[in-house]
Amino acid sequence: MPAFLEVVLIGFAILALLGVIFEEVIHINKAKTTLFFGSISWLLMFMFAGSAEQQDVMLGKLDHNLLEIATLWLFLMATMTFVAYLNAKGLIQTLVQRVCPQQMSKRSLMVMVAIFAMILSMICDNVTATLVTLGLVHAFNLDNRTRIKLAVLVVFAVNSGGVALITGDVTTLMIFLAGHVTMLQLFVLIMPAIVGVLALSLMLFPGVTGTVSTDKVQRHFKAMDIAIMVIFFTTIFCTMLFNFFFQIPPVLTFLTGLSVMFLFGHWLRTDKEETRILEYIRQVEYETLLFFLGILLLVGMLKEIGVLDLLTSAYTQFSPTVANYSAGIFSALIDNVPLTAALLKASPSLATSEWLGLTYAVGVGGSLLAIGSAAGIIAMSKVKGLTFGSHIRYFPFLFIAYTLGYWVTITLAKMMF
Repeated sequence: MPAFLEVVLIGFAILALLGVIFEEVIHINKAKTTLFFGSISWLLMFMFAGSAEQQDVMLGKLDHNLLEIATLWLFLMATMTFVAYLNAKGLIQTLVQRVCPQQMSKRSLMVMVAIFAMILSMICDNVTATLVTLGLVHAFNLDNRTRIKLAVLVVFAVNSGGVALITGDVTTLMIFLAGHVTMLQLFVLIMPAIVGVLALSLMLFPGVTGTVSTDKVQRHFKAMDIAIMVIFFTTIFCTMLFNFFFQIPPVLTFLTGLSVMFLFGHWLRTDKEETRILEYIRQVEYETLLFFLGILLLVGMLKEIGVLDLLTSAYTQFSPTVANYSAGIFSALIDNVPLTAALLKASPSLATSEWLGLTYAVGVGGSLLAIGSAAGIIAMSKVKGLTFGSHIRYFPFLFIAYTLGYWVTITLAKMMF
């Protein structure tokens, strides 16, 4: 591949990032800019591949990237369909009303939502935890500024909770499967997660005043509603169980759960005028999926031209504590999965405490920017007013919370291991 082409491709990635940052200025949807630059990057890589053999190699790389993207797309589609149904029927709102007091302060709500998001992300994937928690947030009548703060907090809490168990975050699972940490050792990350989330909550308190109330609305649910809610939570549990014991990809379990949902919707539907259950898939926001597609095409391109290898080389030039901390910050710009894969491939010699530090860093560091994690991208599409620009206003708070959580991780890990 010509050297000038690598410069052009990196330039495209920068332009795509700038398109996301200045979306409100240029008035071009971020999904359109990322998809354009992601697609044209791969077009140029094929055009300048050279011989037929090199084009075959490039085709294999594209197929590999598209497989990863398709897996995520299908998983998101299945999860978002479940959540769309639960929201439309008011099941999430009803659960909130029954669990929460009728009136509470907005600050208490922030802490409650953060803890809920963190716990949920430990037992299921970050995508599901984000969608369900944001559905909970929308159940309350909040001003836009408070809702944006809650969304920022949810993203950080989801990513923080996910690092403590192999079911919560892909990078945690990757490091676990490589044999560098055990499940018992990962439990150490629960405390840093709690500390970081609570610290961020306190820093977001200023400007959040008043109380919020929930109206006790009596809802009557049909057998189908209850059945689908049970199917949803059973699917989450089976996803965790099957992945641990049989290494079944989560997307396969969720697609099975979705098919069961459709079948139950057909069998239990009694009202002829009721919207067919299959049509809830239309409520999935495909703008989010297109944004993911563009972002992952760009990340895949950066991986293929060796940018991630350069980061891996730079990683070895610093002490593990500093390198891991920096890797977490980089994961806000570059997807943490290929970044972690590159670091694992480099096989650095790290102590257990340092592997735990890396696990926390690459799992939580993506929270620093809105585009740094799947949770952040979903939040941008689900919460009105949450953009790259509005999210970055809270970067100092996120940076402090991330730094504090990382410091607690290293301190505890060194004491125990």
